[in-house]
Amino acid sequence: MSSRPIRLLGDHLPLVWATLLALLLLGPALGPGYVLGYDLVWVPHLSLRGDFLGFGTALPRAVPSDAVVAVLDNVVPAALLEKLALLTPLVGAGAGMARLVGGSLAVRLTAVTLAVWNPFVVERLGIGHWTVLAGYGVLPWLVLAGRRLRRTGTLPAAAWVLMPLGALSASAGLVSALTLLVSGWRPGARRGRGDLALLACVVAGNAPWLVAGLLHAGTATGSATAVFALHPEGSLPAPLAALGMGGIWNSDVVPGSRQTFVAWLALLLLLGLAAVGFRTWRRRPDGDVLRLGVLWAIGFALACLTWLLPGPTDWLAAHVAGGGLLRDGTRSLGLCLPVYAGLPAVGVGVLADRAGEADLGLRRAVAAAGALLPLLLLYDAAWGLVDTLRPADYPVAWAEVRAQARFGHGDLLVLPFSAYRAPTWNSGRTVLDPLARYLPPDALTADTLVVDGRTVPGEDPRGPRVESALRLATAPARTRALLALGVQYVATETDLRPRPPSLATEPVASSGALVVERLDGTAVARSPTLLARLATGAAWTAYLLSLLGGLAVAGIGRVRGARRGMRTGPPTHVG
Repeated sequence: MSSRPIRLLGDHLPLVWATLLALLLLGPALGPGYVLGYDLVWVPHLSLRGDFLGFGTALPRAVPSDAVVAVLDNVVPAALLEKLALLTPLVGAGAGMARLVGGSLAVRLTAVTLAVWNPFVVERLGIGHWTVLAGYGVLPWLVLAGRRLRRTGTLPAAAWVLMPLGALSASAGLVSALTLLVSGWRPGARRGRGDLALLACVVAGNAPWLVAGLLHAGTATGSATAVFALHPEGSLPAPLAALGMGGIWNSDVVPGSRQTFVAWLALLLLLGLAAVGFRTWRRRPDGDVLRLGVLWAIGFALACLTWLLPGPTDWLAAHVAGGGLLRDGTRSLGLCLPVYAGLPAVGVGVLADRAGEADLGLRRAVAAAGALLPLLLLYDAAWGLVDTLRPADYPVAWAEVRAQARFGHGDLLVLPFSAYRAPTWNSGRTVLDPLARYLPPDALTADTLVVDGRTVPGEDPRGPRVESALRLATAPARTRALLALGVQYVATETDLRPRPPSLATEPVASSGALVVERLDGTAVARSPTLLARLATGAAWTAYLLSLLGGLAVAGIGRVRGARRGMRTGPPTHVG
């Protein structure tokens, strides 16, 4: 075989390997239907509405992701869009790490495996944090964009696309912003227009959730951060769990292998390979070593902070606007990806080179072990987390009600008033109430959580007032109180317990166990202020200009490059 096909194989094999790993990891999730679990909620068609733009009364945790999905599922079927949203970040993270770490094929394939197949990815899939994974998937590419800015003084067009895609939620946006800023910022003497572009890119890509958060500054505090802090896994103490990219607060989504001696074995192997590769890693000529180390330190420190100082982080989240971003501290571990996947991969490369001096077959065996061992040590992640990520079909009755119902002004209240459901048609798996997204109006839902027996208060100030209204003595009193909160429609799943109290209503639509009714009377209108409209409009304009402008510039650059290639022709070899 000539050298050119071998070189092409080496160039494309990491992408192929990343795709194969992602397919194996997701497994049944890529089948027909919708994967619903915890915070992963997709519906056949998501209507674009005010609370998705940042005008709701709750904290804008789903800004801008829900609005983006609501627009895109007019073009791409929602079920397919969900699968792309799960698959693409995994492939992107793997391929990006291969590009970032460089080196031999053994190094790149190991980096791919560690990027795709690790506790962070598995646990975030299990809990349904697809926006966190979207930010994770673009992270290596943001590092590469920052590297190019340092070298050329120009921010690549791709960064203007990557940043909005990596900022589909506040926590993901914070990770993406830190990644690009740390990777691309240059010393004072070298600053120029590229650095202004860097700041503009970060602000524009994060503008929707930043502005929505500022507009909710009076309520932009959380509580009970310690409940969501870094947790131990099995006998692994919390900081060691974080070293291995684990430690999520919800024990239900932690793979069983992470709670056995296998977790210790995986960590020791990881640290051993990192030690072997450290000397080679620190000699990297691209200037990334210090910056990647800073990203790792920030991610690891933020995760450990919630475990080490639960009281102060609770206070910060409860009293300082934006402090709630510390909630679920392990989300910051995405910043550790380049070092977590890159440094041990370099260690595999060092071992493979040493083995190759004695035996080519041994070299290949070491390379194969580097690419495959992480799969064996996290074996219960395969095939949709052992068939956990299995799609479901929504009840026919829901589609019938949506087709029948005609909604006017006013919000929708979903009853029973609880945040999560475990519907039989979803195989009893727990999921954030999907009905609030399935029906078109702005929805008022419960956001009070119970974690390990501890009640975590919700963040929507209307939530407690709804509970108080439902406890009033008579149906007319309950109805008037809900109308005063802006509620005009009530959707009730009659087969769930507890049964909600009666209200003064008139029917709108019903089918099976789902009933939609209109409250008698007129709901108090909720409308954003002029300032909120202008600020939100400016934020979304900046976001769209970044995304669409980056795509346009990147496309033009690609076309020009292709034309130059056609004019130049293929290289000529003499002799």
